[in-house]
Amino acid sequence: MLDTKPLLFRSGFPPIRRAKLKILQLNLGYRCNLSCTHCHVNAGPKRTESLSDDTLETVYRVLQRIAIDSLDLTGGAPEMHPKFKALVKYARELNIEVIDRCNLTILNEPGYQWLAPFLAENRVKVVASLPCYSEQNVDAQRGKGVFESSILGLQTLNKLGYGAADSELELDLVYNPGGPFLPPAQQTLEQEYKQRLYQEHGIVFNHLLTLTNMPISRFGSMLLSKGEFDPYMDLLKANYKPDNIESVMCRDTLSVDWQGNLYDCDFNQMLAMPIMEQQNKMHLSQLLKTDLSGTAIETADHCFGCTAGQGSSCGGALG
Repeated sequence: MLDTKPLLFRSGFPPIRRAKLKILQLNLGYRCNLSCTHCHVNAGPKRTESLSDDTLETVYRVLQRIAIDSLDLTGGAPEMHPKFKALVKYARELNIEVIDRCNLTILNEPGYQWLAPFLAENRVKVVASLPCYSEQNVDAQRGKGVFESSILGLQTLNKLGYGAADSELELDLVYNPGGPFLPPAQQTLEQEYKQRLYQEHGIVFNHLLTLTNMPISRFGSMLLSKGEFDPYMDLLKANYKPDNIESVMCRDTLSVDWQGNLYDCDFNQMLAMPIMEQQNKMHLSQLLKTDLSGTAIETADHCFGCTAGQGSSCGGALG
C-alpha cells in the first residue's frame, strides 16, 4: 500500500493546544467484518491486533480516576472484541456515556444476535457508518450487499427505540464522501437522508455526521495510485477556515490505540505521530499522574482535512 506520510509536511498549519479532556476514544483492535475503501485504520477480517487484558485493566483504572464525559469505542468493529460487553457495562456503571462506532452489518453477523438488545439495554449511543442512502454508492465503497445489511441493522435498532423522537436511545449516521471531494452541507444532507431512508425503508435516526476523508492510509494510497493526492491536498488547503480551529476534536479528545498508546487523534495514531512528539510513546497509564491540558497538539498537513469547509470531526461538521 502506498504511504502518504512522507508527503504530509508540517508546513504552516497553526499551533493548537489541548483543553480539558472530555472524550477518551479507545480503539479495541483492527479486526472487522468489512474492508472499506475510506477506512483510515485499514481494518479488515484478517487483522489480528486487539486490546489486551492488561491494557483493559488500565482503561478501567483511568475511567475510575479521571472525570470524562464519554468513552468512544472504535475499531475495526469494536463489538468483535471479546471484552466489549464488560467494558461497556463498566463505563455505564460509572455513568459515563458510551459511544459505539458501529458499521451496522455486524448486527446481522452470526453470533452477534445479542448486540442490538445489549446496546439498547445499556443505553449506548450508536454512531453508525452509512456513506450514502444509495445502494450503489454504499456497495461501491464497502462491498456488495453491505447496503442491504446496513438497512436491516438500522431497522433492528429502530424496533428497539433507537432514533425515535421520544426515545433516549440515540442513533446518528455517518457520511463519508465517495471520492476526493468535500462533504456537502451537513444540515441539507441530513434532511435528504431522513427523507429517503424513511420513505424507502421506514428508518428514522437523530443526526447525520459528515466526515471529510483523510489523505492517509487506505484512502491516501488510493489517491496516490490515481494521481489525485496533490489536487486533493490543494482542495483541503484552499478551503481552510481558521474558525474551525477552536472546535477540532483533538482539543478535548484523546485517542488510545489497541496497545494503550496515546495520540492526539486517531488520524495521528495511524500516522504514528505520538502525543507531544515523544520518542517513547506515552501510555494510557500515565494519564493517572499527568494532566495534558495546555499541551501542544501534534499537527501536519492532514489536519487541513479537519478544518476545510464546514470542518470535520468524529462529531460531524464543526460549523
